[in-house]
Amino acid sequence: QVQLQESGPGLVKPSQTLSLTCTVSGDSITTPTYFWSWIRQPPEKGLEWIGYIGYLGSTSYNPSLKSRTSISRDTSTNQFSLQLSSVTPEDTAVYYCAGSTYGQGKYEIWGNGTLVTVSS
Repeated sequence: QVQLQESGPGLVKPSQTLSLTCTVSGDSITTPTYFWSWIRQPPEKGLEWIGYIGYLGSTSYNPSLKSRTSISRDTSTNQFSLQLSSVTPEDTAVYYCAGSTYGQGKYEIWGNGTLVTVSS
């Protein structure tokens, strides 16, 4: 059974870079099955896809966030990471990592989510 767990700081100051890591257990992130995504949900708003990294290491990003987003992976630790630069309070959200065999839009596996607050 594949499981995902997000980790990272819960508080980030404005203009800094938000960094989160997702640890994958139960399968290798290089197995040609899943696209590994980051998704967020701001308070009282809907889910927003941020981007994914595929099993070959290719990436795809939400155009509205692309200029500030980088998703990478570490195959030695079976983790993938999110970096979101120049954050503002509008980036406050619960951040989820997720796995999808479709690429995006439908996710078979979810992490529990982690709240990141952007505040000075």
